[in-house]
Amino acid sequence: MSGRRTPRRPAGHPRPAARLRTAGLVTGLAALLVPALSACGGEAASAGAGSALKWTSSYFPTHWDPVVGGSGAQFRELSLVYASLTRTDEKGDAVPDLAKSWEYNEKGDRITFHLRSGLKFSDGEPVNGAAVKAAVERAKKQKNSALYGDLTSVESVDAKGLDAVVHLSQVDYQIPQLFGQRVLQIASPKAAKSPAKLDQNPVGAGPFTVTQVIPGTKAVLKKNPDYWDADNIHIDTVELTSAPDASTVISGLQTGVYNFADIEPSQASAAKKAGLDVFVQPGFNASNISLNINKKPFDNDKVVDAVRYAVDRQEFVDKLTFGYGEATDQPFPKGYVAYDPKSENAYPHNVAKAKKLLAEAGYPSGDLKLKLVIPAEDPQAEIVQSQLAKVGITVDIKIDKNWATPFFAKDLTFSLYSTTGRDSAAQTLTAHFGPNGPLNLSSPYEPDGFESAIAKVRETPLDSPEYATTLQAATRAGLESKALVFTYSQPNLIAKSKSISKLPANPAHIDWTGVTIGGAE
Repeated sequence: MSGRRTPRRPAGHPRPAARLRTAGLVTGLAALLVPALSACGGEAASAGAGSALKWTSSYFPTHWDPVVGGSGAQFRELSLVYASLTRTDEKGDAVPDLAKSWEYNEKGDRITFHLRSGLKFSDGEPVNGAAVKAAVERAKKQKNSALYGDLTSVESVDAKGLDAVVHLSQVDYQIPQLFGQRVLQIASPKAAKSPAKLDQNPVGAGPFTVTQVIPGTKAVLKKNPDYWDADNIHIDTVELTSAPDASTVISGLQTGVYNFADIEPSQASAAKKAGLDVFVQPGFNASNISLNINKKPFDNDKVVDAVRYAVDRQEFVDKLTFGYGEATDQPFPKGYVAYDPKSENAYPHNVAKAKKLLAEAGYPSGDLKLKLVIPAEDPQAEIVQSQLAKVGITVDIKIDKNWATPFFAKDLTFSLYSTTGRDSAAQTLTAHFGPNGPLNLSSPYEPDGFESAIAKVRETPLDSPEYATTLQAATRAGLESKALVFTYSQPNLIAKSKSISKLPANPAHIDWTGVTIGGAE
């Protein structure tokens, strides 16, 4: 699953170097970025000796098998245990992780990853090309895999010692970013032979190893001395717990029960007053209203457009983000390289126009009734209900705890979704607008021109001067879709003890490289 629907907040997935271009970052996300602490050694490392991270998370893993967990918000917790071929830096670029380097062939339909030597998984198995091959094949073939839809460009993988040669079905320069912490966290092939056991006893080659898992409640981890960058990991133990009621998180941080927690925008002010640091983590988060044009009444274009004009995005920002969010009509925040300025505000809030379109569609005021299906109570749903009522649409909110099954089966007519996005902008676009996109409630529908536009993106190297304009053109083609109405975007917020040093501000990722606890700030 490429994102996740959450009643709490939108969470939000790029290329030998896919990037948040520097200029765009300055204009759109600079205010959100927190300067990273460079890798610390010597005095800072010794100051953090015996340090313990006590992290309470709203996204405690329901699955520890990365193939099953997918690339939703839980990938941040899973990356404690699992490493990937690449990881994302502060600019959004793919940089080496288990792979020290990679290169494409001249045509762009084959990429070879060169892995670091001497690495092993926590069960002693070697990290090599065969492990990469096994991880890809499992992600593509395992029955309960949530990742097979992300690997459509991958035809096969050849293992040659420490090299993994990835053969592609099409030219695709997005692969290095795609094979990062969201889509290809690599488990020990030996442990993965029993996926059910792996799902509760993770075995990876990441910065930490698990010593205890209490399903759904708690995990205890210790530093992995065999991690390739262990010298820059200054945390000795991690206690990861499932977050309690939101109202008790701040007090738990104050009393030292925890020292790190994801929080709501509504909690940020209280966290600051309590003397905690609030880390604003930039990301690719975006929320949307999902429509199924294969079902009435959204098979009528005028009804779809009426909903588009009925939406007041600023109300979502004002009521839900407490100053941390912004309105967006795209699956990206402003300033990101994929954000298309030409598409901005294509359907401005206009109640009169929405009413007129509904009348033309044969639905005089009050005649159209919709059922909005969501998994849990959500203030977004109430805002949608209120806004559509103003144009004459009655919305009945229905909570279905098993919502995911009909949503991903495309059986719902009307719903909401919040996504963590993708490190690969092309993957974000195909997830939302492609005919098989998991976030496209109207599958197999796709807007005219999108297929060719996204193919051109994949064919364009990320360091090409044409990349930005090509990518934005694909965004523009995708936004012709009648299946999604985007509403707002916001970063992720973390409250932490001041004893924890600043974290690298890698978009959407939590990176523990160089972070100390109890050392110099």
